[in-house]
Amino acid sequence: MPRFALILTTLIWGATFPATKAALAQSPPFSFMFLRFLLGTILAVGVYLLAGGKLRVDRDLLRMSGIATIFLFLGYVTQTVGLQYTTASNSAFITVLYVIFVPLFLRRFQGRAWFSAALALAGLWFLVTPSMDMNVGDLWTLACAVAFAAHIACMEAFSRRGEAALFFLWQMILVTLLLGPAMLIEGPAWEQIAPTGVLLVGLGVTGGLATGAFAVQVWAQRVMPAQQVALIFSLEPAFAAWLSWYFLGEQMSAQGWIGSALILAAVILGSTAPASASATVPTHSPITP
Repeated sequence: MPRFALILTTLIWGATFPATKAALAQSPPFSFMFLRFLLGTILAVGVYLLAGGKLRVDRDLLRMSGIATIFLFLGYVTQTVGLQYTTASNSAFITVLYVIFVPLFLRRFQGRAWFSAALALAGLWFLVTPSMDMNVGDLWTLACAVAFAAHIACMEAFSRRGEAALFFLWQMILVTLLLGPAMLIEGPAWEQIAPTGVLLVGLGVTGGLATGAFAVQVWAQRVMPAQQVALIFSLEPAFAAWLSWYFLGEQMSAQGWIGSALILAAVILGSTAPASASATVPTHSPITP
């Protein structure tokens, strides 16, 4: 069940690519991200309170949420900056290097996991055909992959300690607070954030559906090892390509379809590893405070 839920989560995040691409034609990136997380935070807190929850300040939980939020924020910022200097295909390929960094951070070296990660990267290479010319945008995106890998590792380590719902909510609140000053620095004009149909759809997908997907990730990582979660997330570029092909009419070559199939095969192989091969978080993990 958690694996299937994460696949649906990845499908939703794949849908954020065409939705964000359309919305960014109107809004600058940090302004859109702030509006996205603001909407998501309002919805998440509202649902939590209506369900009878109490938003409280737990010192340890707030500290864990703060650490995870830093990596989440850095991931979005470095990815956004990197996209200004590199291609979308390079960004997609380099970002998914988190499938390598996650087991490295957690010191997990099962052969099946590494073979699956290599297969996923090979499939992604066929799917996006990145350029071999390294530039400053690629370096920013590499930092993005490191940050997202650290966030995935944090999610496993911290979601199992304390109330998962509050861990999720505090991340949403904190990342919104961090993005607020970034939006002010960006200084968007009113027409750039006016509630047009395109922007509202983009916010609905990224601030509504994707927020729910993030909540599912927190729940799933209480029972699934982080390296399997990262591998399932490698489906995101494939879902994005399929949805862009279907809804936006973007072309997808035979090579792209082969790459998608390889990624799917890698996910099936790696995410169905026996439970005995799935290491738990070591008490000496560098991620754990």
